[in-house]
Amino acid sequence: MAEAMVRANGVELCVETFGDPDTAAILLISGAAASMDWWDAGFCRLLAAGGRFTIRYDHRDTGRSVSYPPGQPGYTGADLVADAVGLIDVLAGGRAHVAGLSMGGGIAQYLAAEHPDRVATLTLMSTSPVGQRGPGNDLPPAADRLTATFADPAPDPDWTDRDAVVEYLVAGERPYAGPDSFDAGYVREVARRVVDRTVNLESGAKNHWLVVGSGEDSSPRLDQVRAPTLVIHGAEDPLFPPGHALALTSEIPGAQLLMLDGVGHQAPPPSTWDVVVPTILRHTGS
Repeated sequence: MAEAMVRANGVELCVETFGDPDTAAILLISGAAASMDWWDAGFCRLLAAGGRFTIRYDHRDTGRSVSYPPGQPGYTGADLVADAVGLIDVLAGGRAHVAGLSMGGGIAQYLAAEHPDRVATLTLMSTSPVGQRGPGNDLPPAADRLTATFADPAPDPDWTDRDAVVEYLVAGERPYAGPDSFDAGYVREVARRVVDRTVNLESGAKNHWLVVGSGEDSSPRLDQVRAPTLVIHGAEDPLFPPGHALALTSEIPGAQLLMLDGVGHQAPPPSTWDVVVPTILRHTGS
């Protein structure tokens, strides 16, 4: 179907689906400040061609979903988890395969731990454990090139200037990519779609970072996750270096790992789809 507004968890969320709704559903959950556009439509079509009813959606304050004033997000991280639960209930009959990227991977972990009946399988991309960690379980820090970016952030663009906002988004993605996996032309095309679809660009860029926590109020016990789990991670991820992926696979019983050479903190780029898509289809075939 084309994009549609769906009421879930008491709010209006913009969704787009691909494939046959009578096949097994897979819900794709984006990262912080990221609309559904960062899940490439071509990637979604490949999943649908493999027999998965593929659902992507705009988080609150992204794309065409409900928007709040800049600096005043009217929701918590727990609400973002509940939004995903609501979409699974409305669009997938109460149970779906769940794939989350970055913050979306954190949301997916809460879903699997706190709502196990909703999650058939779990796929975690470019993310990190959200549960409580014991002594000696420190995770590697972000790469120097990224911490330097955090220390000296780019000034806000003129939010009314389409081209300026597009270039702001492109520049923001660059330090997260792997050394050889940043395609500026491709990212610019996505950024243009984001700008053209987003209700409030300033809210979309800022509000998720002001939300308290990326999930529910208490941390989940990852050792209690029972959904078959696949971890997909870039070997050059500067935000969550590979040690974060290794921690996920050690803490979630039976979790499997697919490491992508040369890839950073990003959705799987098109160059990896010939490996990533069949792996996800096999994983979600259980």
